Formats: sequence, structure tokens, C-alpha cells
Amino acid sequence: MFSKKLIRLNDVLEITGLSKSQIYALIAEQKFVRQVKIARSSRWSLDAVNAWVDARVAESEVAN
Repeated sequence: MFSKKLIRLNDVLEITGLSKSQIYALIAEQKFVRQVKIARSSRWSLDAVNAWVDARVAESEVAN
């Protein structure tokens, strides 16, 4: 059974609190999860996005 969930950009924006332009800028800088192209649309791995958020939280805890 397939357990990976792919989410849309709007979901990524809600999870991260970032804007569309910020997401794509971070992708261009290789600092954010790359999207998966499916036909003519883009999706992101929910697990990968959550891991990215968790890493940012961990970084902020170390900095404090």
C-alpha cells in the first residue's frame, strides 16, 4: 500500500506559513523541498515538508 501523501501548494503554504514566492525562491536556492511533477501539476511530499519544518524548529531551538 502506498503511504506517501502528496500535497498541493496551498497546503504547503498553510503548513509553512510562507508565501508562494518564498517557497519557489527557497527551491531555487536548494533550501526547500523540490516539488514532484505529476502531469501538468506540482505536488510536495507531506513527509518531506513536515521534516523541513521540523528541521527549522530544531535549528531555532539550538540557536536559543
